[in-house]
Amino acid sequence: MSLFSGMEAAHLAWAPLGWECVGVAEIDPAPCALLAHRLPHVPNLGSVTDITDEQIAALGRIDVVIGGSPCQDLSVAGNRAGLAGARSGLFHEQLRIFNAARTFCGARWLVWENVPGAFSSNRGRDFAVVAGALAGCELDVPRDGWGNEGVALGPNGLVEWSVLDAQWFGVAQRRRRVFAVLDTGDWAGRPPVLLEPDSLRGDSAPRREAGEAVTGTLSARTEGGGGLGTDFDCAGGLVPEVAPTLLAQGNRTGGDRPPGTSVDTCESLIPEVAHTLRADGFDASEDGTGRGTPLVPVAFDCKSSGQAGFGVGEIASTMRSMGHANCHQNGGGHLAVQQGMQVRRLTPRECERLQGATDDWTLVPNAKGKPMADGPRYKMLGNSFAVPVIRWIGWRIQIAHTWLQRAAA
Repeated sequence: MSLFSGMEAAHLAWAPLGWECVGVAEIDPAPCALLAHRLPHVPNLGSVTDITDEQIAALGRIDVVIGGSPCQDLSVAGNRAGLAGARSGLFHEQLRIFNAARTFCGARWLVWENVPGAFSSNRGRDFAVVAGALAGCELDVPRDGWGNEGVALGPNGLVEWSVLDAQWFGVAQRRRRVFAVLDTGDWAGRPPVLLEPDSLRGDSAPRREAGEAVTGTLSARTEGGGGLGTDFDCAGGLVPEVAPTLLAQGNRTGGDRPPGTSVDTCESLIPEVAHTLRADGFDASEDGTGRGTPLVPVAFDCKSSGQAGFGVGEIASTMRSMGHANCHQNGGGHLAVQQGMQVRRLTPRECERLQGATDDWTLVPNAKGKPMADGPRYKMLGNSFAVPVIRWIGWRIQIAHTWLQRAAA
């Protein structure tokens, strides 16, 4: 069961594993149109606040509930209202739905995704609420803050969390997100899901050939905060390199590969990818609203220098979904590409490839039956999971879920 479904990256990730999507929950018109077109047989239960126990029970057997509850109130790019905010507070609805799915449908696993700012929101107390609620206990904020990975154990089961970056899994995008997995089953008798050794996960720093690319510039930032390990850095505010090529399909860069993952993934689309343009008041959208475009903090800052400087390298910064008309120092502009001396925005298809999605997955009829405009496609992609990351998590869950049967055989 998928909550806050968007373009349904979980389906793209898990269908190759033989998993079936039994229910989605989405209210935005563009993703709803995509879901109706791509998954017409799957019921859309609408707003997570309105889903009832009866609707959940009617779905039948459920093994996994996944959802990336909205992150705007946890990100440093948002208003930092934390879990008290109207959007990020929807985490509690996600947990309520999982508990109902566990009671009526036998659900064992819950997967939650958010920005690394969840660790620092409300001085770390918000993530203490998240991890504690998942485990079924109260947790204190560690003296040194939350690490990039860890575990918590409570009456509900075992919670593992880890920060994973999409670039570790074969896509040319720097996209760090925190994932938490709750196992309410026999967690003691199976291998870890998220906490495998770095050498197997494939999250070693990408190899950079000397002289292969021009090093990017540290982003000029006038506001307070930021620095290594924050949302600002994680989202590409401190960008050493940006990608010259995109990948047609995502795969992990190390260890074994989950089923359905392509080994031959490289497909050169463009010679070089530049940092995203950024300027206060710049309307990056195609429809004039400033909404629905992926955002990446970049090295170009017209307020401080008035001159464009493009750092060119190997990995694109994080795609994000614009929520207001005015770009700002912590928000960025639209993802762009440098071709010779000219700069253009990435096409929706190129953004699909940055997320590891199927080409033209978001090119579907809209609610009025007309071709989906680029703006809503960018927004869906900027809000989405990176498909190869979710596929790897699903593959690890599948191993853990069937471990006892495998061991007995």
